[in-house]
Amino acid sequence: MMSNPVKISEAASLAIHAAGILAGAAGGQSSAEAMADALGVSKSHLVKVLQRLTKTGLIRSSRGPGGGYSLTRPPQEVSIREVYEMVEGPIDADTCAMQVPTCGRTSCVLGDLFRRIGREVSEQLEKMTVADFSTSVGQSIDV
Repeated sequence: MMSNPVKISEAASLAIHAAGILAGAAGGQSSAEAMADALGVSKSHLVKVLQRLTKTGLIRSSRGPGGGYSLTRPPQEVSIREVYEMVEGPIDADTCAMQVPTCGRTSCVLGDLFRRIGREVSEQLEKMTVADFSTSVGQSIDV
């Protein structure tokens, strides 16, 4: 199996997928249990991510029989980058890919390859919205 050089954490992936599900959900709302089932993940792990998104103001939760989670803004106004950064913090495309403060070289052996890739990924995440993502995630899932 080949490795993908562009990886995101499980928490960031869950946040993006959950936002996509909420954007495409009937009534714009879904329970944590339904989302966890649809994604095939632990409900407790997903709830931790949803709590983080609630704290940052991206989603709101409501209790009770008709309760669940919903987005606080229209999905076309929320970039995938914004969701990612709510979990991982700001993207810094100019940092070393190996996370080494200094390697003793005057220049990186890879040149500016990872900086260019990082900037491109950041730009693409900014262009894509939760509404765009909902067509590939939320609408095909019965939540």
